[in-house]
Amino acid sequence: MARRFNFIVFFTIAFTAYAFLNFYVFLRGWESFAGEQLWREVYAGLYLFLSLSFVVGRFMERAAITRVSDFFVYVGSFWLAAMVYFFLCAAVIDVIRVINHFFPFIPPFINGEAVTLAVIALVFTLISAGYVNARTPIVKELTFDIPKKMNGRKEIIIAAASDIHLGTIICKWRLERIVEKLNAMNADIVLLPGDVIDEDLGPVIKMNLGETLRTIKSKHGVFAVTGNHEYIGGVEEACAYLTEHGIRMLRDEAVKVMGGLYLVGREDLSIRMFDGKRRKELSEIMQGVDTSLPVILMDHQPAHLNDAPENNVDVQLSGHTHHAQLWPFSYITKAVYEVSWGYKKKGNTHSYVSCGVGTWGPPVRIGSVSEVLKIRLKFKE
Repeated sequence: MARRFNFIVFFTIAFTAYAFLNFYVFLRGWESFAGEQLWREVYAGLYLFLSLSFVVGRFMERAAITRVSDFFVYVGSFWLAAMVYFFLCAAVIDVIRVINHFFPFIPPFINGEAVTLAVIALVFTLISAGYVNARTPIVKELTFDIPKKMNGRKEIIIAAASDIHLGTIICKWRLERIVEKLNAMNADIVLLPGDVIDEDLGPVIKMNLGETLRTIKSKHGVFAVTGNHEYIGGVEEACAYLTEHGIRMLRDEAVKVMGGLYLVGREDLSIRMFDGKRRKELSEIMQGVDTSLPVILMDHQPAHLNDAPENNVDVQLSGHTHHAQLWPFSYITKAVYEVSWGYKKKGNTHSYVSCGVGTWGPPVRIGSVSEVLKIRLKFKE
């Protein structure tokens, strides 16, 4: 019951915001075609198709995943990004129009149609560049010195990829590219800090992405934690699927690996919203953990960075933020999170918040990159 109520609240807010933004953008475009009835009709039809595509595609997926549903989801996903930048452009233009009303400075040859075409060209260029950026993950290399001994080893390599968001958009070929980069690291351990699966497990099953996950190479295992999207789509089903395909889920638990290293995984903060439960305190999970040995923590949302140093954790890996994925919303994530993207050391804890390798919604990144992590841990000899 609580989960259904939260879904209703979430989607009511989301649909209301989506409808408002679309209505605002539509009106500004409609005004620019004043006196051109044919163009207005074409514009209205095209706008209706674009603005409804994502919603239609998602509803179609619930009934059956087909090429038609995929088409609507793809078109609608691109429109989500385009809508954002059309809205920002329209808002800026409205501000300029107000200023021009009181202090005229716009040349008369700049008319509504010319501005509209310029905005369309600008948004198209931004979205195209953002799409290329999103589908071209980079390898971010990090080195952390850990003042502890690790079973006689001087160093190990960890490969990590957060926020993959497997589904219709992050499909087989995208996952294969990610796996290829992970495997090239010849890692001792592979870590997936949440949001491995997008909301709907259906496309993942249909494309058999689990078998591609099985091809991840790791000397000592592949480990993951839950993210908010596992909870949105059904956490038990998502975890069962990942477990069936070779991924060890750490759900408020700690495991010792390689004979001298602890991996700690926390449930996502969404557990309270969707399941009405509470996740364990980190101190509870750490009971029995020998903190004289190296300790690595995965916590999907970087909401409580002080917990790790207070519990003698050496490395914390998080994701979730995507660094907002679309500029200028990164200013919001910077305001909300102590670290929106990047490295910070707190006490003796090295914390890194990844902006993720996949995308949610628009397959577009502007102001961030898609990244996988190659982390070298160096130990005390």
